Amino acid sequence: MECGVDNDLSHIRIDRPYYEHKQLREDFCYERPKKTNAAKEWSQGFRMKKALMGAIPILDWLPKYSWKRDFVKDIISGFTVAVMHIPQGMAYAILGNVPAVVGLYMAFFPVLVYFIFGTSRHNSMGTFSIACLMTGKAVVQYSDPAYFPSTSTSGDNSTALEPTGLAPIQVATAVTFVVAIIQIAMYLLRLGAVSALLSETLVSGFTTGAAIQVLISQIKDLLGLSIPKFKGNFSAVYTVIACFEALGNLNLAALIISFITITISAINNDYFKPLLSRICPIGFPMELVAVVVGSVVSRYFQLEEKYGVRVVGDIPVGLPVPTLPIFDIMPSLIVDGITIAIVSYTINLSMAFIFAQKLDYEVDANQELLAMGLSNVFGSFFSCMPVCASLSRSLIQQVVGGVTQIASVVSSLILLVILLWIGPFFESLPKAVLASVIVVALKGMFMQALDVWKFWKLSKIDALVWMGTFLTTCSVGVDIGLFCGIALSLGSVFLLSFRPHTCLLGRVPNTDFYLDLTRYKAAKEIDGVKIFHFSGGINFATKSMFKADLIRLVGINPQKEVVYRTKLAKYLGKIEVKQEKSVNLSNKLQKVQGKVNTQLRCLILDFSAVSHIDPSGVSMIKSISESFTKLDIPVYLASCREPIYEMIMKVYPENNIKSGFRTYPTVHDAVHYLTELFETSSNSTISTIRL
Repeated sequence: MECGVDNDLSHIRIDRPYYEHKQLREDFCYERPKKTNAAKEWSQGFRMKKALMGAIPILDWLPKYSWKRDFVKDIISGFTVAVMHIPQGMAYAILGNVPAVVGLYMAFFPVLVYFIFGTSRHNSMGTFSIACLMTGKAVVQYSDPAYFPSTSTSGDNSTALEPTGLAPIQVATAVTFVVAIIQIAMYLLRLGAVSALLSETLVSGFTTGAAIQVLISQIKDLLGLSIPKFKGNFSAVYTVIACFEALGNLNLAALIISFITITISAINNDYFKPLLSRICPIGFPMELVAVVVGSVVSRYFQLEEKYGVRVVGDIPVGLPVPTLPIFDIMPSLIVDGITIAIVSYTINLSMAFIFAQKLDYEVDANQELLAMGLSNVFGSFFSCMPVCASLSRSLIQQVVGGVTQIASVVSSLILLVILLWIGPFFESLPKAVLASVIVVALKGMFMQALDVWKFWKLSKIDALVWMGTFLTTCSVGVDIGLFCGIALSLGSVFLLSFRPHTCLLGRVPNTDFYLDLTRYKAAKEIDGVKIFHFSGGINFATKSMFKADLIRLVGINPQKEVVYRTKLAKYLGKIEVKQEKSVNLSNKLQKVQGKVNTQLRCLILDFSAVSHIDPSGVSMIKSISESFTKLDIPVYLASCREPIYEMIMKVYPENNIKSGFRTYPTVHDAVHYLTELFETSSNSTISTIRL
């Protein structure tokens, strides 16, 4: 294919003076923006009504709510989500090592607070597998061993098994309160952007690894095994080993229950549910059916008494009495609290943004921190674990027509009926059924393992971050996995910042395009001119890389070039004095002449992609300019953004022609000045550009 300009395209013709940066400022009345006082602006612009609307979003959206148009949709959505809350709540509560009824409490108390303070219209708050798993780890770690008589310690950093006198629910509510305080503190510090630390790659690897942890934690209930609970690092590995050792004692009845429940639920999700969605958006509640049928069959056939199948056990009737969390243990829970607070917030915010973008409404990241924090504070007084948005429930709440969080209130009221009157019905429910419900719900997370191939094709570094996060999470632990993933993600960012993109640019004839010479064949290097392009920040950490790449691409090391030219002048002087050329002197002269670069007449540094520069970076540029100027090679800066130019002027306010480099608003301005300089040796700074 022939390279060149397509004459059939529309053309742009420009007729303007070309400038130095200083002249551009003068001609176009540059004025540096004044610094603003955020506190003063906030106090001046403060309005009580506006502040209340922001802190309590329900005051804004509820008066505008269309009861006639949306209420029926929210009722249907709320009922559907309530049906999902029952099996998921009970199952994930067991995952958190607390009584099953806690999952139903979580679908009631915190949801009412989120209804008032939340900004997402479709997030279904309550139990979520990863948050419950992380809470369950702390519960086992700090509860009195009497509640887990078969608990074993794994790893070197685990707490000794000493009596604490604390019940699992007391530890769980203490964790909830710590998480709440951390989230509220993040809100006050405006740290909503902290979720940016968790990249898509990290979240995918972390949630997939956590799903493996959840699966491993459910093996004992799926197979009816009696194995100890392990705590500390590598607890999942020890659990797998213990399961293999106990396979000879598996409960056949529990295995059959698990197989039937998983098989029927999987068939429903993969085949019946897609078919039914064509007729009705409300899917068949197979999980609820499994829970109800499992409870009836277990009670009728006495599975616990006759076959040793473990069941949910006592479910109290009514609502729990408000109780203060145990404050004494909270200092020990800070690390777990930080981890759970960040993970649950990130998942919640990710879901909120997905629905907000899809349905065109706004979500306030900082307000979500307040909403979750207050929800957890309230929940900690009513026997709740930390809440989080559920991926599956939130999607269902939106798909079946839910419009606002009124759907969540409807769901809560239905669960209130269950708590007040129907709860004891589920006491005979086999734990194998709940474990099966959890495993089937994890399918989407397991499928994320395929993402590693996508990341590998797009970026090897991202794929390594994914694999490192995944392997650490599923083998060592979810908290260590999260911190490892954050460290790997930040490390990859630093690594990429230390290897910025650099290249030499060439001009496409008869245009003002300056393109990478290694990528565009139509771009031609200008005789005697090197245009060096740098992408990234120039600071104390990258200045050495900048200088090394510049010397490598330009082909001249100024320090060595000075030595070569000095030797060349010396040898030429000796030849002129002696008026004859000795063989030895001529050889030396030829070697030195081969090293001297006489082709380069000017160096242009393209700063169009420089994001920032610090004083040490400016000093380095100044040093480079002076080094090349000694060789009679002027250095010009082009396309400096104003903050970059301001920093240069701040470090060297005396900057002028004598200081070694001139600055131009575009590469094209610099090239036109050089072209005129080479042709006419004129020192004029303003001529005309015509393209």
